[in-house]
Amino acid sequence: MLTWVVYDIANDRTRTRIARRCLDFGLYRVQKSVFLGDVELNRLDEIELFSKEELDEDNDSVYIFPMCREDYDKVRIVGQGFSKELVADEVLTEVI
Repeated sequence: MLTWVVYDIANDRTRTRIARRCLDFGLYRVQKSVFLGDVELNRLDEIELFSKEELDEDNDSVYIFPMCREDYDKVRIVGQGFSKELVADEVLTEVI
């Protein structure tokens, strides 16, 4: 399932660990604190658990937004954006 992971983390070290973990899950970095990619539903729990272990929940946040293909196709980009085709599930599978 296409999934957005967005975070706001104050600590550099924690932020780096979360970013690396997102990359490990095969997510594509869209912006500095925004990742997008095809994630199996059971792996969403892993992202959540890892984030809870790393975060200061009083000050930091991680948002995990699963998105159906129909809604993803409605995404609009203004200005310099990411390649929608690159993170689409069929192309992502070919890259990996």
